Amino acid sequence: MTATEPRPNVLDPNCASRRLLERLTHKWSILVVYALRERPLRHSELLRLLEGVSQKVLTETLRAMERDGVVERRTVDAMPPYAEYALTGLGQSLSEPLDAICRWAMDHIDATAR
Repeated sequence: MTATEPRPNVLDPNCASRRLLERLTHKWSILVVYALRERPLRHSELLRLLEGVSQKVLTETLRAMERDGVVERRTVDAMPPYAEYALTGLGQSLSEPLDAICRWAMDHIDATAR
């Protein structure tokens, strides 16, 4: 960022940081990061863990997260070969604040569910 460029502002609808925040806080993106925080998982494992997501939506979510550099897809040379998804360093840096939000939601469900 140069001195003439405005600082990023997530409150500005034209700011790229706002668009990134919108992608990262999408319901399934948050849950994918939460699911991958401890270890890589196969697509089928994620589909099972994230009850309610369709295969198509999960695939689209994972591809978008790959484009953003949050998730990486690895092909495992096994018999038969398979792919798994893992958080990148950037994704790992996102997992701590999202983990806190998820824990908050689980801890306060009784106080907020009406």
